[in-house]
Amino acid sequence: MADDKNISEGYCVELIDESEMVEFGHRLSRHLTFGMIVTLNGDLGAGKTTLSRGLLQALGHEGPVKSPTYTLVEPYDLPFGRVNHFDLYRVNDPQELEYIGFSDYLDSSALSLIEWPERGGEYLHTVDLALDIEHLKEGRKVVLSYQTVKGEIVVNHLRGASLYV
Repeated sequence: MADDKNISEGYCVELIDESEMVEFGHRLSRHLTFGMIVTLNGDLGAGKTTLSRGLLQALGHEGPVKSPTYTLVEPYDLPFGRVNHFDLYRVNDPQELEYIGFSDYLDSSALSLIEWPERGGEYLHTVDLALDIEHLKEGRKVVLSYQTVKGEIVVNHLRGASLYV
């Protein structure tokens, strides 16, 4: 994953339940652009795939969204454009990503959503937006950090709006 000294924390939100996590995915989708790399960090069951589902549905996907744990990547061709949803949980060595052409997926014509990014090693030296999802006593806390101008723009848009805009 990226060097922590190059990451700027920018936004934090607490979400009570699954429906709020989905709604936050909808809200986040309004500010994302082609070529962005968005990582989703959190323990098992934190809500990474739930947030991804909300985001994908808001971008035009109809149907279920499953975590691509066994396939590593699930591509979606949507009205928005291409979205590649990765789950790197089963990656033991970042070199394994070379075999699936991981670098080719991270091009400027697609939005990349990446769960378990810490398993991507140097392939993810720079990300636009990092979402860290933490369990709370009730609900979840999502902390957004950025490394790029694109990510900073997203965070600034989110800061300027309330949760249920």
